[in-house]
Amino acid sequence: MDINQFAVYQLKNIPENREIRFRSSKMLQEKKIQIRYEAYEEVYLGYMQPADTPENIRSRLDKQLPRTFKGHSISVSDVLVLNKEGVVTSYYVEKGGFTVIAGFIRNSSSGAIVSFGTMDFHIEGKEGSWHAFDSIVVNGKQFFLMEHEKHGREVAWTVVDEAGKLIVDSTYVGFDQPVLKQIKEYLNPSQSVMEADIQEQSLGNNKGKPSLENWQKYMENGEYLRSSEIEEEQNYNMIDGRRNNMSPKNKKGRTSVLKKLRQKQVEIARRSGKAAPQMAEEEDMERRQK
Repeated sequence: MDINQFAVYQLKNIPENREIRFRSSKMLQEKKIQIRYEAYEEVYLGYMQPADTPENIRSRLDKQLPRTFKGHSISVSDVLVLNKEGVVTSYYVEKGGFTVIAGFIRNSSSGAIVSFGTMDFHIEGKEGSWHAFDSIVVNGKQFFLMEHEKHGREVAWTVVDEAGKLIVDSTYVGFDQPVLKQIKEYLNPSQSVMEADIQEQSLGNNKGKPSLENWQKYMENGEYLRSSEIEEEQNYNMIDGRRNNMSPKNKKGRTSVLKKLRQKQVEIARRSGKAAPQMAEEEDMERRQK
C-alpha cells in the first residue's frame, strides 16, 4: 500500500546560497542557476491525505507550523515534495503559487545509465540520439522523459528507466495519467494481469471462468500463480495450490465400476440373445474390498 507523504526542503544556511535564497525560479533561470537538491535540507516530513494539493498543504503550514518543523515559515525558494501513491513530484514555492521542477529528487543507483540531463543517448529500437529533460520517481524508481536531439518536438517523446529501457514508446504531453499507468504496469506486471482478467469477467467474456470470490481465495493463499489451477479444479473450494483435485463424492451414492461393467454386459447379452456371463469372482472381490 502506498503511503502518501510530503516533505519541505529549504536552502541550507550557508554563504553559497545567499544569491539564490528567496529568489523566484524565473530569476534563477535568467541567471542560469540550477535548483539543486544538494543545496537544500529537509526541514519537515509529514503525512498527507489523497486529496491534498500543494496549495492546501501550504495553507495549513502558513496557519501553524508543526512542532517538528525545523525551518522558517514557508517562503519563496522552498521546495515542496509530494509523494502521492508512489509518484513523486517537486514544487518550487513562488510568491503566488508553485512551479513544477524536474530532477530535484533523484533516486539513481550507482549502476544507472541514464540520469537527468543525459545527452546523446541511443534508445534500443529508436532512431537517432536522445536527451533526458524531465524525470519522475514512481515507487522508488526513477524514469526519464526523452526528447529527440535532432527533431525535438516534431517527434514524440519517449520514457525510459535508469537502465535506458524503453517503457513508454510515444507521448506528447509528458508524465500524464496514461503514461503513469504504463509505468505502474511495468513495475507491477502481475497486478496488471489480474486487473485485465477481472475486467474481462466484468464484460461477460469469462467463458466459464470462476467468479471474483474465487480470485480472492487464491490471493489469500499468497500465490498469484495459483490462478492456473482454477482452470482445472472441479470444485472451487479445493483451491489449495495443488492441481487436479477431485470434487467431493458421496460414497453412499457411488456406483462401482464392476457394477457398471456388469450392467453393460447384461445389456449386450440381451441384445444378442445370449446368456449374460457370470461375474461371481469379480463381485466377490468387490464385496471383500467393501
